Amino acid sequence: MRFTKSLRFRIFLSMLLIVIGASILIAAVTIYQYREEAEDYHRERLLRKETAIRENINYALKTTTYPVDTQNIPLIFKDKIYEIKNIHNLELYLYDLEGNLLKSSKATFYKDTTDTTLPDYVIDALENSQTKHFVEQFTEDGQEYQSSYSYITDSYFKPLAILNLPYIEDDGFLNKELKENLTRLGYAYIFMLLIAIAISYFLSKYITRSLNAISQKITETRLNKRNKRILINDTTQEISTLVNAYNRMIDELESSAAQLAANEREAAWREMAKQVAHEIKNPLTPMRLTVQSFQRKFNPNDPDVEKKLEEYSNTLIQQIDTMSSIASAFSTYAQMPAQQDETLNVVKITKLALDIFNEDYIYFFSEEDNLIAKFDRTQLIRVITNLVKNSIHAIEQRAPDHPRIEVRVYPEGANAVITVQDNGIGVVEANKTKVFEPKFTTKTSGMGLGLGMVKKIVETYEGSIYFNSEEGKGTTFKVAFPRKL
Repeated sequence: MRFTKSLRFRIFLSMLLIVIGASILIAAVTIYQYREEAEDYHRERLLRKETAIRENINYALKTTTYPVDTQNIPLIFKDKIYEIKNIHNLELYLYDLEGNLLKSSKATFYKDTTDTTLPDYVIDALENSQTKHFVEQFTEDGQEYQSSYSYITDSYFKPLAILNLPYIEDDGFLNKELKENLTRLGYAYIFMLLIAIAISYFLSKYITRSLNAISQKITETRLNKRNKRILINDTTQEISTLVNAYNRMIDELESSAAQLAANEREAAWREMAKQVAHEIKNPLTPMRLTVQSFQRKFNPNDPDVEKKLEEYSNTLIQQIDTMSSIASAFSTYAQMPAQQDETLNVVKITKLALDIFNEDYIYFFSEEDNLIAKFDRTQLIRVITNLVKNSIHAIEQRAPDHPRIEVRVYPEGANAVITVQDNGIGVVEANKTKVFEPKFTTKTSGMGLGLGMVKKIVETYEGSIYFNSEEGKGTTFKVAFPRKL
């Protein structure tokens, strides 16, 4: 189906469709016009016959020797009705005012199929009509009929009887004219179609010839080489405009290529600076919290002072090592610290990561004491601290009466699972699809790289992260990654 996308084919096809569409439209209009004319013809013909027949009937009423009333109608038109029929070549029936047949122009030796009583709707239509005239159209045995009903009145315009004139719509002549006209139109449009095929072929070829040359030049355009200008003579104004625009672009390409490269390098440096600043800020925060906690809780007389001092020291050393690895990565244009596959206890590392936080509304739960997995120690701590810090921020925005953050560690099938649940402000519906996007943040400070980096770290270890949130009630983040069985 590749040819259907060609401009040349589309131009060719469009011209053919225009010709074919025009021929179909004109044929439809012609058929509609003929039908309208046929209806007008039959309606006017019936009216003319009815007018002439009524004149004969009125003359018979004026010259009769019988009293002019409904009972004498069969006597008055005993023979006259056949004479009127022969003059106008049309059957006619006379009914009394209640719809009972009085006299018919049909010969008595024919089987009489005439209704001896008029339907009630015909009498009602006559009585309710302002003109005291009613025409019914119907089809019988494939033949279309019109049946006219009107009152016969005496000289004082008193209704005497109902005149019924059945009229057959013979469209044979009109249909023949229509068929001949459509045939002539068909020949004319077949000729026009052949001409349109030839014209559209050469026109589409002429238009697309220049476009093909331009397309080839554009395809060959490269940033790392000197590109040639397009030189095309004897073409349309629109194609010339396109060629001139391309040539101007080629002239500007040389100067803009160097500027583009410089901008890309600058953008890369800026992006790296933002990422490094965020990564350095991550260990600085827990280091500050650790020192503050040490200052507040340190007691030289505590029997476990050496153990606590060792834990504080280990926490600071870990964060310092993280900053050192970030600096090394930055100096060599590398990514953030490469992953180190360590076999570690997820429960222990999670508790260690939570020790740096002073908030008394952070609670830790674990179904098991040991949950072994392969993960980089530093990056797992980074995942946990980022999620907890986001929960703290969400709680500070809402300020509930009983703030609570629950961190849980438990096995789920072949995975180790860490959940961080809070009763903070929650995530609005419009932001749910943006939570893990880099640089997205609802905070007044920060780069918005935290959750995006958490997602990248977790996915590096073939894990997954997702969240459930209800605005105004809280959020639950769930991290799952393979564990060692």
